[in-house]
Amino acid sequence: MPEVIFPGPEGRLEGRYHPQKAKDAPIAIVLHPHPQFGGTMNNRLVYNLHYTFYNMGFTVLRFNFRGVGRSLGEYDQGVGELSDAASALDYLQTLNPNSKHCWVAGFSFGAWIGMQLLMRRPEITGFISVSPPANMYDFSFLAPCPASGLIINGTADRVAPPQDTQLLVEKLHEQKGITITHQEIEGSGHFFEDEHMDTLQSNVETYVRRRLTETTR
Repeated sequence: MPEVIFPGPEGRLEGRYHPQKAKDAPIAIVLHPHPQFGGTMNNRLVYNLHYTFYNMGFTVLRFNFRGVGRSLGEYDQGVGELSDAASALDYLQTLNPNSKHCWVAGFSFGAWIGMQLLMRRPEITGFISVSPPANMYDFSFLAPCPASGLIINGTADRVAPPQDTQLLVEKLHEQKGITITHQEIEGSGHFFEDEHMDTLQSNVETYVRRRLTETTR
């Protein structure tokens, strides 16, 4: 998989880009967890999400937020990281102008950034939000949420408690015109340890394949 360097708001950003041969393949970006708590694009869950999308025929980009790995800049409380994500999507779209479907997937802090990106980019057609930290960050900007997607978390998550995720889902369910699918993986913690990772990947693949089938009918 080629390593890529592309321009970001504060200088270069480091990523991993995995293209498909089909010029009109759907595209996806995958966003990593909190930079100040060891989050990088090589996080196990981010890596597995990347390949889950690739194996479904997506052209995929994951990258390091500013100040992580070889990406320039410093942590910016989520504000700059959102700009980084927008730059990553710009880069991906420039390389794939014929793509008809655009997805964003994020884990924990990356889920929060991904949902904000969703609000700013109407071309995003679907999202995967894994362990969104609704107890730590304000998600009220999702009014209304512009696209349907999957929110998935573990019932034993001590970092982002399930009850907070449930409250977020209930608020989103009140909106018309979109469908928020919520799945809880029994016994899983925040990081989907052991066999829970396989369950996560399987659930994501089933959901995304169903959505793609619905849009091609």
